[in-house]
Amino acid sequence: MSGWGKFSSSFASLNIGQKAGSLAKGLNSSVQATKERFGQVNADDITELPQEYKDLEARVDALRQAHIEFLKIAKVYENESYDYPTQIQESLTEFGSSLSHNITTFAATNLKGTSLPTPTPSAAPQSVHKTLPHALARASATASKNVGEDDKLGRALHLYSGAFEKISDARLTSQADIRTGFLQPWQVTLNSSIAAAMKARAAVRVSRLELDGCKASLKGASAAKEEQARLEVENAEDDLVQKTEVAIGLMKTVLENPEPLLNLNALAKAQLVYFAQAAEVLSSVQGDIEELAAAAEGHYRKSRDH
Repeated sequence: MSGWGKFSSSFASLNIGQKAGSLAKGLNSSVQATKERFGQVNADDITELPQEYKDLEARVDALRQAHIEFLKIAKVYENESYDYPTQIQESLTEFGSSLSHNITTFAATNLKGTSLPTPTPSAAPQSVHKTLPHALARASATASKNVGEDDKLGRALHLYSGAFEKISDARLTSQADIRTGFLQPWQVTLNSSIAAAMKARAAVRVSRLELDGCKASLKGASAAKEEQARLEVENAEDDLVQKTEVAIGLMKTVLENPEPLLNLNALAKAQLVYFAQAAEVLSSVQGDIEELAAAAEGHYRKSRDH
């Protein structure tokens, strides 16, 4: 008997009745949703949610869409090479050089003391930042060396390269600031507070479907089950009111949150600082480059006159 008592106690702890009730509710709301989807429910039989709730829904939807659409473009800042498409080819070349270095180094290490010839390890590829400012700095520096700084173009390229080395540093700082000040918190808002509001709205929808399902059951209930059906409607109404209030509160919190504006300001500020620094650096060398260009043009015209 004691064994049976333990079994009965364990069986009771499963809360079969409670689970069955939850399953019945879920089935009820699913049936109601299906009926509504196929137009089998009159509009008058669908519980109307408060106008305040519907207005907040529309505003939150617009805010969520704004976050998603803007993020699609702004996510380029996650990639250092967003402004330098040819980095793909450079990365492939770098990968090939790295592979060659690893293979020759491995062979040189493991063939020591054998009769086989030991290869000379190839040089490891130099890792460089793959951004447009960095690439312009490297390309102009190489071009300056090729032309020679005795030449006016060579000197101008040298000045240009030095300027873009400074701009490159500002570019990396700007991107880091955008990641921490805009991208990360912008995504946090989308994935936390907005997501919480959307989840609360989903709960409201389920609760509303359960209520309308209970109302439909009450209409078709027999006299013996009418009281129970009426009680279920009352409970469902209370549940919908509670969930609607929670959703309204969360949606208001999302809409009143100043974080997106602060994030956007951080983005604009980081961009402004970068462009201002770039403008300042270029202004410091552009005059010298212009003088070299004017001198070269004057020399060219003078040579043509003779």
